[in-house]
Amino acid sequence: MEQIAETDFAEHRLDEHLRARLGARAAETARRLAGQDIVAVALTWVDVSGITRTKTVPVERLEHAATWGVGMSPVFDVFLLDDSITSGKYIGGPSSDLRLHPDLSRLRPMAALPGWAQAPALRYAQDGTVHPLDARALLRRETERLADGGWSVRAAFEIEWAVSLKDGPKGDGDAFVPACRGPAYGMTRVTELAGYLRDLLSALKATGVTVAQLHPEYAAGQYEVSVVAEDPVGAADTAVLVRETIRAVSMEHGLAATFSPKVEADSVGNGAHVHLSLWRRAGASGPVNAMAGGDGPCGMTAAGEAFAAGILRRLPALLAIGAPSVASYLRLVPSHWSGAFACWGRENREAALRFVTGADGEQADAANLEVKCLDAAANPYLVLAASLAAGRDGLGTELRLPEPIGVDPAGLSDEERAARGIGRLPESLPEAVAAFEADTVLRDALGEAVIDTVAAVRRGEIALLDGATPEQVAAATRWRH
Repeated sequence: MEQIAETDFAEHRLDEHLRARLGARAAETARRLAGQDIVAVALTWVDVSGITRTKTVPVERLEHAATWGVGMSPVFDVFLLDDSITSGKYIGGPSSDLRLHPDLSRLRPMAALPGWAQAPALRYAQDGTVHPLDARALLRRETERLADGGWSVRAAFEIEWAVSLKDGPKGDGDAFVPACRGPAYGMTRVTELAGYLRDLLSALKATGVTVAQLHPEYAAGQYEVSVVAEDPVGAADTAVLVRETIRAVSMEHGLAATFSPKVEADSVGNGAHVHLSLWRRAGASGPVNAMAGGDGPCGMTAAGEAFAAGILRRLPALLAIGAPSVASYLRLVPSHWSGAFACWGRENREAALRFVTGADGEQADAANLEVKCLDAAANPYLVLAASLAAGRDGLGTELRLPEPIGVDPAGLSDEERAARGIGRLPESLPEAVAAFEADTVLRDALGEAVIDTVAAVRRGEIALLDGATPEQVAAATRWRH
């Protein structure tokens, strides 16, 4: 069977020839899935509020779905976190339709959901053109823009989540009751939920996810899993797959998983830190990591430094995508390792941009940037698309980094921070939205429809939670992501 790369059709109108090729591949895939006792495929996309939505098809309808798509209203792009609906200049109202096409190259049987497979959805208008709000297509376009200059990026998300007893003390399932009581980072937490964590690792492996490490985290009932880096589109796909696997395994064990940026108002929240490294094509010798082996800060090359500086410069605007909820700003506070200040530093976990060198002898492979101010309410495709656009602008303008910061910026006086060029990142969602709308680089990269729709959804959620206490914000957000 002829292999079809996603790039063969993603940026072009779906014509008769291309539809026939997709249908033929889907027919073969459906036969293989049926032989594995798969009965349905979930076509997933992530909306502007960071919630994974889906339409599913029986496996025998996969060929039709790949050829002609599955109908979906564009109004999902303006759903708020409570499933109420707002509208923007480009999206809103009951009219029109989209078509969801499964990306067969990323279709995976889900070990945690026997009988089910998952495929990221490609979103097209009915005339076969790519929809402007398809965040996955935006991310793919940014990777191709970098590739045109001879660059590639490796990316990975750290996934943090907290585990609760499913029914809570009142049996209503709304409260958060930590499913383990051991200390932060303690082996006790592994022992308490050893069977759960074992089954999670087994399910991720069987689903094709390569786990780098798993450990207990700081907050009550909190864990983190890290996966190996891959291309940016694949990294975002994997982030969605990991979260849904965690959710399914948790439910199988009578537990509930939450990825909310603020599970409880008086505790630290869940982050979704992004790791990025820039690589240069180098012919027969293979790609070379621009974050190591250079004469710049911490061994970066000039290109690696410029890429990092581009991201650092745009962090206030990026927060409207990467810290996109009202609850995000309950998490994004100083001295909580959340990266509340716009600065960078070598291995500095209080800087918004942490530079990770890797162990001596491993830097050429391991050196990377960790963007710490992001959380799991974000759409991972939009986060990476915007981050790559920011880095690309840094490359194009040959930006340079300010001096690195080796201390907690909160411990410096206002005068010291001002002298060292350290600014506080937005302290509220309205501040982040204002920076986002004013950012010409992101506007040019993402397009007017994305800028307007993201801003409309953010304002809708600001209004939704206007006047709410931190406890009410945490409760309203807790089980939505």
